[in-house]
Amino acid sequence: MAKRKASKEKPQATKSKPQDTTEKLSRKEYEQQLYDLHVELVKLQQWVVATGARVVVVFEGRDGAGKGGTIKALTERVSPRVFRVVALPAPTDREKSQMYIQRYLTQMPAAGEVVIFDRSWYNRAGVERVMGFCKESQVQKFLQQAPMFERTVVDSGIILLKYWLEVSPAEQERRLRSRIDDGRKTWKLSPMDIKSFNRWDDYTRARDEMFEATDTPWAPWFVARSEDKKRVRLNLISHLLQQVPYQPVEQPKVELPKRRVGRYKAANFPFKYIAEPF
Repeated sequence: MAKRKASKEKPQATKSKPQDTTEKLSRKEYEQQLYDLHVELVKLQQWVVATGARVVVVFEGRDGAGKGGTIKALTERVSPRVFRVVALPAPTDREKSQMYIQRYLTQMPAAGEVVIFDRSWYNRAGVERVMGFCKESQVQKFLQQAPMFERTVVDSGIILLKYWLEVSPAEQERRLRSRIDDGRKTWKLSPMDIKSFNRWDDYTRARDEMFEATDTPWAPWFVARSEDKKRVRLNLISHLLQQVPYQPVEQPKVELPKRRVGRYKAANFPFKYIAEPF
C-alpha cells in the first residue's frame, strides 16, 4: 500500500453534499487517504489511553448499508484492547426479562476505551419494531426514554457518536444479491435479511420516527451516504476524528537494542511444518 506523510492537522470535515457515484474512487487514492486517517486514529487511541477518555460510537443502518466494512476500516490499525467492537446476538430469555437497556449498560467503556456498537439499543426502534419482536407500546416507551438515557451517558463524561449509514434501495438489493453466490459473503445473508427485504417502507417510517424522537443536541444523529463503500469509510472516519478533541501525545523514542544471535544451538527437533502449497 502506498504510504503518505501524515499531516499534523486533523482531517477537515466537509460540507454535506450528494455523492458523485459516477466516478469511483481508485484503490490507490483510497488507500492513500485511509493511511492518513489510520495515522490519526492511532493518535486518537494514544490520547484516549493517556487521558482516560471514554468514547461510544453507534453504527446503525439498513441491511447491506456497509456498517461492517466501515467498522473494519475504522479498527484495522488500532488495538482491539482499546477499540472494542460490540455486536450483541439476539437476547436470551433471561435478558428479555431484564430492563431493555440493561445488557447494553454492561458494554459501556471504562477509562481509556472506545466502544463501537455494531447495532445497538436502537434495535428496538428498528428491526424489533418492523419485524414484530416487540409491542408498539414498548417502542413508544423506548423512544421517550432513549434521549434521557443518552443524556445520562453524555453527562457521565462519555463522548457519544451516533451514525446512520444510508443506502438506496437499488444499491442495497445489488449488495444483498451479491451475497447469494459469493462463497465469501454467504454468511452475511441471514434469514432475517430475506424476511425484511420487502419491508423497505416500513424501515423508512421507523427510521424517520426514530430520528424525530432521538436526534437531540447532546446526542445527534449523523447520516453517512454509503452508495460508495470506499467514500463512506473515508468520510465517516474523517468526521469521527473531528468530533473527538484528541491531541497528539508525545511518545518515547524507540530504538531496538543490539542483540547477539547464535550463542545457543537449536535442538534438532522433528518440527511438524505445515504444507506450503503457495
